Amino acid sequence: MLKTLMALATLTLTALPALADHEGLHINSPYARVSTENAQSGAIFFEIENHGDADRLIGAASDVSQKAELHTHLEDANGVMQMIQIEGGIEIPAHGGHALARGGDHVMLLGLTRSLKQGDTISLTLTFEQAGDVLVQVPVDNERKADAGHAGHDMGGEGHAMEGEHKHGNN
Repeated sequence: MLKTLMALATLTLTALPALADHEGLHINSPYARVSTENAQSGAIFFEIENHGDADRLIGAASDVSQKAELHTHLEDANGVMQMIQIEGGIEIPAHGGHALARGGDHVMLLGLTRSLKQGDTISLTLTFEQAGDVLVQVPVDNERKADAGHAGHDMGGEGHAMEGEHKHGNN
């Protein structure tokens, strides 16, 4: 029985390499995707849970791209979604969180140095003002469907809010 429990514990721990925890920040459910196998750009999505003081996500870097930027989608006056770089970072409230989700905020990978195939794992370094660098192992999941029907990005209080999918670029 003890051997079975130890094997189960080992399996559980090795099945969670994408979860990152650093000074009260938890990076949950990360995944990357590209529109096609030979795409020159891609995107990474995840949830940030903050169990400490307020912080700000101010940058990102990856082992598979020349550049990684914080991006969001905004709707213009004509109802067209535009992807723009976020200036100044993303506020992560104390004892709250923020979802980087399709159709909203995300990490944009620009100038991919290799193709991202289903099942690959890539390294992502997130830089926070207070917590510093947080390394996250991110699985590539080009088959994942977007979370639908929820508006907003903040994960404060009672639950998580995820932005619905908008058709745009690689997201």
